[in-house]
Amino acid sequence: MNLIKREMADYRVLLRNVPSLVVMLFVVSVIMMNLLANKELFSVKYLALDCGFTLSWISFLCMDMICKRFGPKAAAKISILALATNLFFCLILKLLSLTPGNWGEFYSTGLPEVNSALNTTFGGCWYVVVGSSTAMLVSAICNSALNHAIAKRLTISGFKAFAIRSYVSTGIAQFVDNLIFALIVSHTFFGWTWVQVLLCSVTGAVMELLCEVIFSPIGYKVSQDWEKEKVGNQYLEYASKNSVTA
Repeated sequence: MNLIKREMADYRVLLRNVPSLVVMLFVVSVIMMNLLANKELFSVKYLALDCGFTLSWISFLCMDMICKRFGPKAAAKISILALATNLFFCLILKLLSLTPGNWGEFYSTGLPEVNSALNTTFGGCWYVVVGSSTAMLVSAICNSALNHAIAKRLTISGFKAFAIRSYVSTGIAQFVDNLIFALIVSHTFFGWTWVQVLLCSVTGAVMELLCEVIFSPIGYKVSQDWEKEKVGNQYLEYASKNSVTA
């Protein structure tokens, strides 16, 4: 019980310290990934990608920024918050998809199938929600732990250090995320072959990593500004004083 109270108190202090814009981007990217995972980006014989891949790099970049300034436990906690928020909105969308009203697109087409299709898409199939939630949770913990472990062993600093810890942890964690989702959803329910699952996981991780490489200088600059402006000092002092690993 004391552990739960201590962790909840730590959560409250953390949420008051992590910049709201980063948390917002993190949460929105997770919600949008869940929706876009319902649509294929492209599919060929040995390779298939869903549209969720186009946004997943945002959440990992946010994680890396938070991990650098606030530590791996803080990054994991914000990830759990994003996941919980995503599940809450999935529930809301599911309930609203059960209402009898028509979607706007129905009035431009007159086809009842449009309502059925949109209700299914926005209501979310249970296996897509389960797959994306499981993949997000495991990959977030993997990314934060690897990022911190690599940082502890680096003897350099600056952007080069940030890049090494971010690119390695993101590449591995993205592969884990893609693989888990593909196994739970794409292989089981969409009929993807094992070759497609593995190629999708690798290719998706490479594409997402390239996006992070492009935008990582911005992430590094922002995290450096946090340090210079002493953003999060309250949380770091609280964590140190209460023996919460930051």
